Formats: sequence, structure tokens, C-alpha cells
Amino acid sequence: MRHLYQQQNERAAVTAVDPRTRLMAAVLLLTLVISSHSSTFPWQVAGICLPVALIAGMRPRQLILRLLHPLFIAGVILALKTFMGAGETITLFKLGSITLAGQSDGLREGLLITSRIIGAVAVAVLLSQVMTFTETMAALAWLRVPRGLVDVALFAWRSLFMLYDDAGVVYTAQKNRLGYCGMRRGLISFGAMAGMLIIRAFDSSQAMTVAMTQRGYDGSLPLLQGSRLGRQQLAGLLLFALVATAAWKLQN
Repeated sequence: MRHLYQQQNERAAVTAVDPRTRLMAAVLLLTLVISSHSSTFPWQVAGICLPVALIAGMRPRQLILRLLHPLFIAGVILALKTFMGAGETITLFKLGSITLAGQSDGLREGLLITSRIIGAVAVAVLLSQVMTFTETMAALAWLRVPRGLVDVALFAWRSLFMLYDDAGVVYTAQKNRLGYCGMRRGLISFGAMAGMLIIRAFDSSQAMTVAMTQRGYDGSLPLLQGSRLGRQQLAGLLLFALVATAAWKLQN
């Protein structure tokens, strides 16, 4: 019961902030992180956003899985910049006769890029935890994002789950018929499954277009069109922007 009450309180705290306010605050943070000339500010943003995502209900295992790919990309960039960048050669590691050397300027550039990647990913992870996909699309539509982009994102989001279910059914049927018992048969089965999914994607898109047109869909998303941002939301967003910009200015 305590866990259920905790989730309700966390959800109430999140829903108290308008989705448009959350999205604009995240865009501001991303802009400041990407434009930062010092690695301190992005690390500070990551140090705040990642714990807040855990407090908001994200599981540690899920957080680690979401960070694996960005960490790998950041590590590769850091290694390339360190060993192939410019600047004078410095000793990074020395153990007996084994010496690992790198470039000083490349190391600084690599650390800066790495901090930007981790900071931006932390903001995106927190935004995905505190906003649903529908809220994000509604906020984008209210911000006058091109209608075609919103439509494609909505239909692609719905089609992903349909194709995932179809792929699971086809894969189970192929596996029960020993379609993946060898490398050659596995590739043939995978190609057949990919072809079937492409055909089903085109068929489902046509059926979805007809169904949405018959139900009067005109391409607009009216979730937030009739509502305005309150004064408290605007004041909170302005205060957040001032604090974040001041912290960014101090570090740069």
C-alpha cells in the first residue's frame, strides 16, 4: 500500500506541471547542454536528471539499459579524440614497461563531447519518464510543429506495436517448424519474415488511412489546442529558465 501511495504522489507531482512546460524546459536544457563550452554543466545536469528519473519511478535496470548505447558511443568518441586528436603527447597510464599515451587537446575535446552526450541523454531519459508519448505529441502540436511530422510520429508509434505482434507470431510459427535450426535456414526465414512484415505494414497503413478518414480525422490533434498556459506555469518556466541559464553562464 505504501508503494501504491508513493506512485500516486509522484504521479500527482508530475501531472501538476503542464506537458508543454515540461517539454519547453527539456528543450531549454538540451540547448544549454549542447552549447556548453565546459564539461561541468552537462555533468551537473546528468547528476540531477538521472536521480530524478529514478525517483519518478524508473527502475535502475531500465536506466542502465537506456544508458548502454550512449555510453558506448561516448567511449568510442573519447578514445578516437584522445589517441587521434591534436596537441602534445601526454602519458595517460604507465605500468612497468607498458605506457599508454594520448593527445592533450584531443582528450579535452573528447571529455567535452562525452559530457554533452551524457547530459543530453539524461535530459531525454527524464523527459521520457515524466511524459507519455501522447502528451509529447500534443505539446508538439500546440507548439506549431509541422502537422505532417506529428501525424507520421503518431502512426509510426501505433504501427510499431502492431508490427511487433505480427513479427512475434511469424517468428513463433517459423521456429516451431525448425526455421532457425541453421545459419542458412535462419537467414531464409528472417528474409521471409521481413518481406511479410513489409507487406502487412503497407496493408495496415491503407486500412488505417481509410478508417481515420471515415471517422472525420483532419490531421489536427485537439488535446491542448483549447487550453492556455496558466500564470503559475509560465512563472515556473521563467524561473527555471533563469536558474538554468545562470548556472550555464557561471560554468562557461
